[in-house]
Amino acid sequence: MAKSYLAEQGVPFREVDVSQDRANAEELYRISGQLAVPVITVDGEVIVGFNQERLGQLIGVRG
Repeated sequence: MAKSYLAEQGVPFREVDVSQDRANAEELYRISGQLAVPVITVDGEVIVGFNQERLGQLIGVRG
């Protein structure tokens, strides 16, 4: 859901499969304190889960 939303908005993103990448899984936990996904970071702000309203605010989408 988050990937398609970002793609629709024309926002480039990097997808990481933390189940296959231990270093990135550890980084995910370090920055968010969470093991759940998705975790999205925008300019250092962490969003756990798909919060479309907040994500839109951070990427500058106008309602």
